Amino acid sequence: MRVSMLALCAAVATAAAVAADAAPPAPKPAPYRAPRTAEGQPDLQGIWTNTALTFLQRPPIFKGLIATDKEEAMMLAGFKSMVGDLLNPAPIDPKTPAPPVVKEAPQSDYLEMDLRLARIDGQPRTSWIVEPADGRLPYTEAAKKARAADAAAPEKFDNPEDRDTQERCLTAIGSPEGPPMMNSGFNGNYRIIQTHDYVAIQVEMNHDVRMIRMTDRTHQPAALQPWLGDSVGWWEGDTLVVETTNLNPKGHIYSLGGGFPYSATTKVTERFTRTAKDQILYEFSVDDPATFTKVWKAQMPWRAAKGPIYEYACHEGNYSLPNILAGARAMDRAAAAAKAPPAS
Repeated sequence: MRVSMLALCAAVATAAAVAADAAPPAPKPAPYRAPRTAEGQPDLQGIWTNTALTFLQRPPIFKGLIATDKEEAMMLAGFKSMVGDLLNPAPIDPKTPAPPVVKEAPQSDYLEMDLRLARIDGQPRTSWIVEPADGRLPYTEAAKKARAADAAAPEKFDNPEDRDTQERCLTAIGSPEGPPMMNSGFNGNYRIIQTHDYVAIQVEMNHDVRMIRMTDRTHQPAALQPWLGDSVGWWEGDTLVVETTNLNPKGHIYSLGGGFPYSATTKVTERFTRTAKDQILYEFSVDDPATFTKVWKAQMPWRAAKGPIYEYACHEGNYSLPNILAGARAMDRAAAAAKAPPAS
């Protein structure tokens, strides 16, 4: 008996469909379960980093939260153009005469960044902000006017206490200590240590240590406003939740893609969930009705880092601040001399 090729293919397809219907569905991989500490809590301990080219706010070259390959390539090209020789990993030849202008150290010694957009679930993120959907900070009209007035005002160089907290070594460059903890271009490592009473997060830049109380959720009196605020924490399943209040308004957040000021009544809520052996999902929300029209939310991946944590020696009163003020006084004298009437 001869069977046509068409009939044979149809029979094979039917048999395959029946077999597929009869076969049990492939088992889903079990969700990741973080290792436990001696007390049975999810173990977040270790050295982590949050470096990436993703900004807090979404740059205009991106159309949505997930970047296309073309958009990411444009972002990297723009970054390389901006930093120039800092991305050159070639070692400096000691036999080469010193150039007229001394260049910065090569990338391998200076820029410790992951030079791509951060990935969450394998997808490149264009901003940390996920709500609002446009990836932009939802400022109130009053906050917008205050920011514009502050930008237009002349800088103050008369009193060292008027200078920026980063210049004075009171807070770190780019606000990696937070909260919320932003990504920086260098010294962007963290060490997490857990005990029964505290979770400590050592921040490599400026050697700050965030102390999160785990046994008392009562905040300190509002009159106390340390640079890192007052943080209390608790566990919700496998997620460490940290609530911070009492932030000092003089220590507003700086970040890639635009930082933000905050008021004395701001509340920052952070969530740390270990999603893989080498990754923590760091989420945070900022509630500040004096500055923003709504609570906004963000997500950021932390990756396991080799370490070690290096010393970051910065202290108020070092060379930079006296030089900044001395330079301003030199400019004052030059301006006064230019206005002085010519000698007769």
